[in-house]
Amino acid sequence: MHIILGALTLVVMIGALADIITRDESQVKHLPKIVWIILVVLLPLVGSVLWFAVGREYSKPVDLGGFGDPRRWDRTAASHGAATDAAPMSQTERELARLEREIAHAEQEERIRRLERELDERRGRE
Repeated sequence: MHIILGALTLVVMIGALADIITRDESQVKHLPKIVWIILVVLLPLVGSVLWFAVGREYSKPVDLGGFGDPRRWDRTAASHGAATDAAPMSQTERELARLEREIAHAEQEERIRRLERELDERRGRE
């Protein structure tokens, strides 16, 4: 049991040291890099846990939104209008875009028919 605990501590310490050394100075919080290295070497388990908990700066996650998020549709619609350097669309994306164009066309046709009926009704009353 002591061997497993010692090996685990060693692995965590080596991981923390590698992470500290490879980090840019701007990504290290609260103490200089050299102090973090000394802390991890002198107190392997505590220093490593402190490093991962408060010493390093984690990148902020990028919010892409959900499947129905309108921000996704805006980006997709913008890429349909002009030639861009974006990755080619998958078959599903092409099919969805075709269906959206078909729905928009059908809605436009229905609007035209409705307006024509209203115009005929107004002409009939005059």
